[in-house]
Amino acid sequence: MKVFITGIGTDVGKTVASAITVEALQADYWKPVQAGDLDFSDTHKVRRYVSNTQTQFHENSYSLQTPASPHLAAKIDGITIKLDQIVEPQTSNHLVIEGAGGILVPLNDEDCIIDLIQPDYKIIVVSRHYLGSINHTLLTIEALQNRKLQVAGIIFSGDANPASEEIILSKTKLKMIGRIENEPYFDTGVIRYYADLFRENLLSL
Repeated sequence: MKVFITGIGTDVGKTVASAITVEALQADYWKPVQAGDLDFSDTHKVRRYVSNTQTQFHENSYSLQTPASPHLAAKIDGITIKLDQIVEPQTSNHLVIEGAGGILVPLNDEDCIIDLIQPDYKIIVVSRHYLGSINHTLLTIEALQNRKLQVAGIIFSGDANPASEEIILSKTKLKMIGRIENEPYFDTGVIRYYADLFRENLLSL
């Protein structure tokens, strides 16, 4: 199984959701494009959170210096991101792929994150509640479905908001995989706890 984890925007909890999914499935992890913080990248974070012995961590196709939209970070680095240079790693294991920002974050003048998503990927959308998040969640899901891509479920991140969750789930008819609470910290134990909690829903995607 190949799982692509995207969010409704930046800083909604994609990396923690990715770590939980990796741990639950004992999957490999790959972030195709990393922009900024290369000494403590999302791959570093997921590696720190995951405690199983099966997971392999695959190199970024692009590692960019500037914490900015990938198209701008690449321009500052003097390169152009090319889709044909982003090659999915070969593995016999499950693979968790983490996007960057939301699905319409630009990679170059033509392509966006959504253009990395292949037809055989099962997409998990991470949604975090704030004023406007219902709209952002529904727009994200509609854009993916308009491309005939498989949206497999939603992970809610942060404090519960039953009214928002109910209307999102009702309108999209998608499975809620689980909610990641506003934990005081995340470590291997907390990630394992959520992995155990989410495993059954993840395996049924």
